[in-house]
Amino acid sequence: MRQTATLTLDSKAQSDSNRLLRSLIMLSILLVASVGLSLCLGSFPTSFTQVLHALAAPQRSDIAFIIWELRLPRILLAILVGAALAMAGAILQSIVRNPLASPDVIGITSGAALAAVLFLALLSTTFSINWLPVAAMLGALVSALLVVSLAWKGGISPSRIVLVGIGLAAAMGAGTTLLIVISDDSAAMTAYVWLTGSLYAAQWDDVRGLLPWLVVAVPISLAFARHADAMALGDAVAEGLGVAILHSRLVLLACSVVLAGAAVAFAGGLSFVGLIAPHLAARLVGRNMARLVPASALVGALIVLYADLLGRVAFLPKDLPAGIFVAGIGAPFFVYLLHRSRARF
Repeated sequence: MRQTATLTLDSKAQSDSNRLLRSLIMLSILLVASVGLSLCLGSFPTSFTQVLHALAAPQRSDIAFIIWELRLPRILLAILVGAALAMAGAILQSIVRNPLASPDVIGITSGAALAAVLFLALLSTTFSINWLPVAAMLGALVSALLVVSLAWKGGISPSRIVLVGIGLAAAMGAGTTLLIVISDDSAAMTAYVWLTGSLYAAQWDDVRGLLPWLVVAVPISLAFARHADAMALGDAVAEGLGVAILHSRLVLLACSVVLAGAAVAFAGGLSFVGLIAPHLAARLVGRNMARLVPASALVGALIVLYADLLGRVAFLPKDLPAGIFVAGIGAPFFVYLLHRSRARF
């Protein structure tokens, strides 16, 4: 009997591993194909052959500037931003055990946005714009600490943390609007465009600025994946398995804050990516965090990439913010999840 049970567990583990590998390969192929499509489409249409020639030999291509300086950094930034927001959402949903949790729903994105607009409106003339990601992450951290402290009542209830987060997000949204109103026209316009969640005029410096935050936060979150899976079984079970619950939650929350804050700093207020992507990824790979984080990253990258592509080509000659299309999908999805989870509240 023991041998049979061992064989069954080994078979299930092998099946899960194969499922993960197939899903990641499928998503990766789709992402690469989507990058190729995005490089070909725009206000100046280009063929796939022209794109390949520009990538391989830019010095001999007439469209090298379009591909290398306009489209490619914007595409890569969309991928990084989508991956960061999706992973932040997957981490939050794991540590608070609530399918409605995401950086924007519980107020982390709003805190980052408020801090970023505060920086743009009041401090951008004093400090370098390179400090914007730091300001956004500090805002995200303060917001996360406020949510946790206000929702704490002998522990963190999934319903309380969502409701407190929604209220805090509304309050911070009002503060952001106030800052825009009292700012001068130039700062207000910059902040307003940034808040819509746009990747317009993305540069290589933006890609290089965002990438290090992912390089730091992602390995740490994966290292604590087993702790998150244990906490998903309940605090008592996790403690019995030797997990330092408070320490693990703080580390994972910090990773989520860094990912969300950095993404918001470089792309503005993109909503609902952290809510949608983990749910879609979970349908492919399950809720095991070590599998969910990379799958969510790929799904989030695809969501933002296609949202930005629609913004670039669907309403030419206008270039619309990607945040419009993400919110158009995310808001109904949030209502659906709220309806499905109504028994918890």
